[in-house]
Amino acid sequence: MKANRTQPKTIAFSPDLQGADPGANYWMNQVTLRLRREICWAWHERGILPGCDAGGLPPPMDKASASLAMARHWDEKKRFFVADPTAAYLTEQLQEAERKAVERKAKQSNPGSPAESISIGGSFGWVLEKLDLDTTASFVLALGLLPAFDSAAGSVMAACINDPAMTHPTLALAQMLWDEPEEVLKLSDPFHPLFRYGLLHPIGCGSSLHGGVDWDGPVRVPALVANQLLFPKSSLARALATVTTDGGAARAVTEGSHLVASRLNFQDGDTLCIVPILGPRGSAHVEVVRGLAGLANRDVVELKWVPDLSENSHFLDTIAVVCWLKGVDLFLGQDVTAMLNREKQGTPFLSLRSIPINIFLGITERDHLSRIPSDLLLPMVEVPVFSYGQRIAHWENRLKARTLGLEGAIEECSRRFRYEKETINGICAGLEKLPGPISEKNLFDACRAEMDLDMGDLAQRVIPRFEDEELVLPYKEDLQFREIVKAMNGLTRVHYGWGTARAWNESGISVLFGGPPGTGKTMAAEVLAGRLNLPMFRIDLSQVVNKYIGETEKNLKKLFDTADASDLILFFDEADALFGRRTEVKDAHDRYANLEISYMLERMERFKGMAILATNRKKDLDTAFLRRLRFIVDFPLPGAEQRKAIWRQVIPRALDSSGIDLNFLARQFPLAGGHIRSIVFNACLQGANGKEPLTMELIIVAVKREYDKINRAVSLEHFGPYADLVRRMEHEDARHQD
Repeated sequence: MKANRTQPKTIAFSPDLQGADPGANYWMNQVTLRLRREICWAWHERGILPGCDAGGLPPPMDKASASLAMARHWDEKKRFFVADPTAAYLTEQLQEAERKAVERKAKQSNPGSPAESISIGGSFGWVLEKLDLDTTASFVLALGLLPAFDSAAGSVMAACINDPAMTHPTLALAQMLWDEPEEVLKLSDPFHPLFRYGLLHPIGCGSSLHGGVDWDGPVRVPALVANQLLFPKSSLARALATVTTDGGAARAVTEGSHLVASRLNFQDGDTLCIVPILGPRGSAHVEVVRGLAGLANRDVVELKWVPDLSENSHFLDTIAVVCWLKGVDLFLGQDVTAMLNREKQGTPFLSLRSIPINIFLGITERDHLSRIPSDLLLPMVEVPVFSYGQRIAHWENRLKARTLGLEGAIEECSRRFRYEKETINGICAGLEKLPGPISEKNLFDACRAEMDLDMGDLAQRVIPRFEDEELVLPYKEDLQFREIVKAMNGLTRVHYGWGTARAWNESGISVLFGGPPGTGKTMAAEVLAGRLNLPMFRIDLSQVVNKYIGETEKNLKKLFDTADASDLILFFDEADALFGRRTEVKDAHDRYANLEISYMLERMERFKGMAILATNRKKDLDTAFLRRLRFIVDFPLPGAEQRKAIWRQVIPRALDSSGIDLNFLARQFPLAGGHIRSIVFNACLQGANGKEPLTMELIIVAVKREYDKINRAVSLEHFGPYADLVRRMEHEDARHQD
């Protein structure tokens, strides 16, 4: 900007640099003149002349000698400022600027004269008035501001500090430059308004709540804050976006939220206030913020981008200061909040508590507030969750004419994928870019691709390995299996077409697979996942069940809350470890174990997907739990005909199995399908290097090994014509043992 009549022509070291705020220009000019004068003294103190380049900087000297010389030459320094022509000229410039400033202030305070200028909100001058800063604090603020505005100032400050690496000012430098050095001591208090309101930041370990600001520690005005102080009418930082208010957003605010809006209207404006906005991932937190802002008549900006906070620890503090200067509140969406919660060190927002703004904090879990001081929190506001009907309406509204013929698919998607408004908006934005009409496959694929199922160590994704025909069950159990498939496919019509959703809490299907090991429980679960086209997750009970009180419930809550976002299968193997019988309460451990089971029963009833529990010990399960299950399928040991079908299924089709006596194997060995599969695999491994990869002899040897492995006795008569082979194998094993 060009200089005007009321501002000094030279503001900083670099030419033509001026801010839009007269107060900032005046005080930066004061800093510049004093730094120039200090450089003159530095040349004199070192006993050398500047040389040919009158604008050069003096070389550094020993710091201890410089400190001793400062005390010894203080009176001489003051005489030098009067006697040296250059220093005297700079002193006259300082006095002239101070005189004009006093005249302007007197003119502005004269009731008979119009004010020459009015400080713009958030400007340097506004800060001086708002915080009632004295001249010393005003000078130090300008000292911190100058290197953020003028790149040439850093090296000059380093020369004055006598340290080439110190390109930011210190309080020691302020004391060196200021006419009343004892007044600078007041600024070493970390609760001084300059530090309390985040206008000055100590760099590195420059401050301590107990010891005050380090005298020789560098301080700075953050660049974003400097820009606002100097150019108060400048646009928002690129990381911020205005949150507009509208009537539709006000409808997103629940009735109880009016109290929060009323409190926002009557805040004293002296401390930080945090308004938690709770809603599932993907819900429209911002609409609630719009509604609250409209009711409270507040202006709000949203932080859209956050750098790596481990390397930019003061970034959020700086943004908060800018918002205070701009007179706006700050909205942190769920993604920013999640990033803050990943930073495990320290207490979030503690460093901001003295900055008087309101922060609307989008959260998806109440636990996100656990490390925030309670005195900073206002009552929580909940985001209205999308209902099934609202999901349908929003899908149709977003996709409009391109949904012709997709009515049924949208209804099914709206039940299967319980996405909130912002998630649906994101999916639709991608679908709208597809050429031509949107197909049912496009819709389902896009919804599945959006699934964010981060269950941590609590569950592992299972890729189904088996086809329908590989599952061999008796007639009754096979019929039950088909009923489960029909039930899951009919949930949308029954819940929402026939109206059972309210009575049954939109619950999904819970199934128990019971039976001895190897009878096909896990295979059946994987076949179900494939037939229903649902993702399947195996629950790791070693991670879920925790010996510490309350931790198991936390793990279960995280598990079910994540899984409830969309239809999927949760597979609990060895479920009796988690769903065992409740016991008589003899100590605190028994009481909390019973609470875990009760919590699990309640969450299972509300789970909207499919839960499959597999157990070898059905009798150990809690009877109250069994009553809540939709289907109970017992997997018995297969009969001879089923065993024959299993033998045929598991023998690789690439092999010639004409030499395998399937009738003999099925009749003689009453084994479960899992054991049969293991036998065939072991036989294939032993025959892989021979010309005949799979023979009856290899199968018989593998059968005997399997019986030994599961510690079950089998007589030689069972092996019929292969008894001699088994006898020789046993004899050889015994001989080597001896």
